[in-house]
Amino acid sequence: MSSEDREAQEDELLALASIYDGDEFRKAESVQGGETRIYLDLPQNFKIFVSGNSNECLQNSGFEYTICFLPPLVLNFELPPDYPSSSPPSFTLSGKWLSPTQLSALCKHLDNLWEEHRGSVVLFAWMQFLKEETLAYLNIVSPFELKMGSQKKVQRRMAQASPSTDLAFGGAAGSDVDQEEVVDERAVQDVESLSSLIQEILDFDQAQQIKCFNSKLFLCNICFCEKLGSECMYFLECRHVYCKACLKDYFEIQIRDGQVQCLNCPEPKCPSVATPGQKLIDLRNEYLQADEANKRFLEQRYGKRVIQKALEEMESKEWLEKNSKSCPCCGTPIEKLDGCNKMTCTGCMQYFCWICMGSLSRANPYKHFTDPASPCFNRLFHAVDVNGDIWEDEIED
Repeated sequence: MSSEDREAQEDELLALASIYDGDEFRKAESVQGGETRIYLDLPQNFKIFVSGNSNECLQNSGFEYTICFLPPLVLNFELPPDYPSSSPPSFTLSGKWLSPTQLSALCKHLDNLWEEHRGSVVLFAWMQFLKEETLAYLNIVSPFELKMGSQKKVQRRMAQASPSTDLAFGGAAGSDVDQEEVVDERAVQDVESLSSLIQEILDFDQAQQIKCFNSKLFLCNICFCEKLGSECMYFLECRHVYCKACLKDYFEIQIRDGQVQCLNCPEPKCPSVATPGQKLIDLRNEYLQADEANKRFLEQRYGKRVIQKALEEMESKEWLEKNSKSCPCCGTPIEKLDGCNKMTCTGCMQYFCWICMGSLSRANPYKHFTDPASPCFNRLFHAVDVNGDIWEDEIED
């Protein structure tokens, strides 16, 4: 490696680390490379839907949901010794909600951007394109139809990539996503079924909305104090926000007045009521913080069955510890309900293989499943229980 290439690589990685936070960019520890997570900005009232003739599509037909956030696109990359003077970064581009064909079109455009920047660093240009132009480049508008590629075909194509070249340069032939499907080995739709995809999108959207809510300041219309969303609660129907302390006192007054079944929003003439989940969260926290005398008082007031339901979430945590595997790096218990065998620890964000529990490279986590010398070769979706037409290509072969 020339000193100029080494300096350019170090400067580029340092610049990316200063521009993006730890959730958007992580440098690999063992190689010159890393991972970037691209969070797209969606238009207001963006809708997703499912249609089609396959068995799984029919099971989910009629599904339409308005969302604010989609799971990020993930670009894993490794910088070769002669980058940027001669060779481009090797990479994989993975995403849950784009089909392999759409991801392949993006890979091809990243290749084109490298040709335009040949001899100069290109990672920032790649990230800017993916964040700002993905929707327009793929002609994605609301409502957006969710589609699944054939994982068996994708997995075989990934396995056909030469392990000696790691992530080969050169991508999909053409960027027209309406052409006959051409899948780049670097394009990975890392979800195994349409049902799983829907759930992952909704879970991510909800988590991001809660994260945004918790970080904003809100004026409580009871005490008229500004507080962070993490100290507040809102009613799902009307979105009126109050601090938890005021809402707790307000609910206690309603309960004493006999309105246990209809805890309404404090806003005058507002018909919204607290959801069972909101009531149970408050009750669980109060019960766990109470001494024995107050616990007996709460059991008499609400009944032991209600208290038991409020504590079920805590019990599920104990179940998770008994029915999960520990992250090989930090030991956090991880449960796998579905999805591919490339796992991400929720504690330290380390990639690992669910089959052998080995840690995976941040620069190229999929090499573990495409290298014939690996014990988990061609097992990215091994033992995944999938219904529907996702495996139909096996019948056609």
